[in-house]
Amino acid sequence: MKQNLRMAMVLGAAFCGFAVQLDCLAQSARPNSDRTAAAQSVTAASKVQSDSTEIAALEGPGSEPGAPAGETSASASAAATPGATPASILPAVDHTAVVKELAEMKARIAQLESELKASNGAADADRDANALRSAEGVAVSGASSDSSLPAMQAAPAPAAAATPAPPEINAQTTTKGEPFDGDWTWLNSNGHAVDSPMSTKYFTPEFRADANYTLDMNHPHDDTLGGSTETFRSDEWQLEQISAGGDIRINNVRGRILTMDGLFATTTPRNDASPSRGQWDLTGAYKYVSEAWGGYHWDVAHGLNVDAGIFVSYIGLFSYYNFDNWTYQPSFVSSNTPWFFNGLRIQYFPTKKLKIEPWIINGWQSYARANGKPGLGGQILWRPTPYLDFVWNNYGMGEDAVGFPGRSRVHADYSAQVKVYDRPTRTLDKIAFTVTGDLGCEYGGGSSSGPYDTHGFSPETGSNSTYSGGVNCHNSKDGKPKQAFIGWMAYDRMWFKKDLYAITIGGGQMNNPGRYLTLLPPIDGATATTGSPYFTENGGDRAQMHDGTITFDYMPSQFITFRAETGYRYSDVPYWSGRSGITPPGGNNGSPSQYACASGAASGAGYGNLATAISNCIGTGNNAGGSGNAALWWPDLRTNQTVATIAIMVRF
Repeated sequence: MKQNLRMAMVLGAAFCGFAVQLDCLAQSARPNSDRTAAAQSVTAASKVQSDSTEIAALEGPGSEPGAPAGETSASASAAATPGATPASILPAVDHTAVVKELAEMKARIAQLESELKASNGAADADRDANALRSAEGVAVSGASSDSSLPAMQAAPAPAAAATPAPPEINAQTTTKGEPFDGDWTWLNSNGHAVDSPMSTKYFTPEFRADANYTLDMNHPHDDTLGGSTETFRSDEWQLEQISAGGDIRINNVRGRILTMDGLFATTTPRNDASPSRGQWDLTGAYKYVSEAWGGYHWDVAHGLNVDAGIFVSYIGLFSYYNFDNWTYQPSFVSSNTPWFFNGLRIQYFPTKKLKIEPWIINGWQSYARANGKPGLGGQILWRPTPYLDFVWNNYGMGEDAVGFPGRSRVHADYSAQVKVYDRPTRTLDKIAFTVTGDLGCEYGGGSSSGPYDTHGFSPETGSNSTYSGGVNCHNSKDGKPKQAFIGWMAYDRMWFKKDLYAITIGGGQMNNPGRYLTLLPPIDGATATTGSPYFTENGGDRAQMHDGTITFDYMPSQFITFRAETGYRYSDVPYWSGRSGITPPGGNNGSPSQYACASGAASGAGYGNLATAISNCIGTGNNAGGSGNAALWWPDLRTNQTVATIAIMVRF
């Protein structure tokens, strides 16, 4: 910028000198019919010629520098004679104006020198001042002769120094190539979008919207559904997810943020009891983000990443986001296992087909530690060919039952996905299937404590099962009940007309004695923190369930899916919302851990104190005229559920 300013000053000064010279030449070329004025101009020219300290000699056209005085006098005499032919007429020059202009130019040059010294320092100012003086000399000397014009025009201007280009910053460097190249849009949990047209070198934005209308054939009057992580209300349009964010990669520094609004922002945190331990509102801090992490990428093998924050879990194969999945309502093996982790992960890609990913996390889908130990786990992902995908997830050590220190959890989740048919030009253009198996348990937690129903029928009306002691992993012995999870699911998907349509059929089964992974229905607003006397999660409580779905997808663009699905689910204990609903009369009473009176008011007594709850409701007049169990309100829970869902899901 400074060099450009100096160049402009130098050229401006030279241009002014050039203008003065042209002015003089223009005056010398002007015809003058007044012979007396011509004679006077000769006298004036002689006067200017003698004043050598102010300006070089001015000569008329055709005269030569250094000509003898006699020749000049002869020319002047000839010009003064009436009727003589003017062979050489000296110009009429306004010497006062010329001297004044040069004086003003000198003053301006001096001012510019002063400004340059003040702004750029003495060294730069002296250099620029010398250039201005040179321009002044050219301008002054050029006023005496036409021959100076070419020299002035030919004076070279100083070249401007080139501004160095900023260094190139890469997004993420993996010399050996990124892993898992190829087309994996056929995978369950991966989604069918193939590119992101809004992405830049450093940032890939992401937007998701998911709205659904679900119809429960039980028609609960409070429109409330339970036992699902995907459908929550019946007979209504609901916005399940609205998210925005994206991935950032700059110079191997990486991060991802995806907000979470809609029903997911409420329904996911209510399944985590860990924020009840200790202080600070962790649920409020994290409920509006589904992913939020930062980390670094090393150019080792096919990549080494270390990330910390909240990241998605693929235990149970399905993605957290319905757009990416083959079905809207996954089976229990997926729906009842973690959607996210909070902690640190290390991703190592020794080859383009293999990922090894250890986890050091707070716990099993938890914002905090439920007790004293963190959770450890990891994933191995192997894709040996474009039509095979194998994933092995393992978890252990975490003490994930709030209020039961010393009770640890282990879990194994293994899946295979296989594409068995791929003919893009055929009407039926693709077929693939998935198989998933899960096995886990809880163990430890001290000696046995309290009675439990060996058949696991708690919380049947009037049950006295209040067990709260240690548990066994493999069997019931020493007075401790078995606490385990075993389940499986399988799906088959067919694509038609170049992936414009797809049909998915599948389902699964689970057995979860102790109910530690069974989702608590939101009876009277119950959460994992409050619990509910109407559906307990005590050691030995039974939960055996199975389900099946059929799904139709219409995908006119890679960025949208229109989905229609129907499914059936069964539980061997009352679990799903019935026609009378799961909300007390008058709405939630704010005490979900207590029995509610027939009027809807809180009874003041929770599970294990049934007689006290009945007595309190009768004593306060909140029994609505009932006695015994009829003095209390009871949710309408059923063993069967049939639902139909339509959904519109967008991702780009």
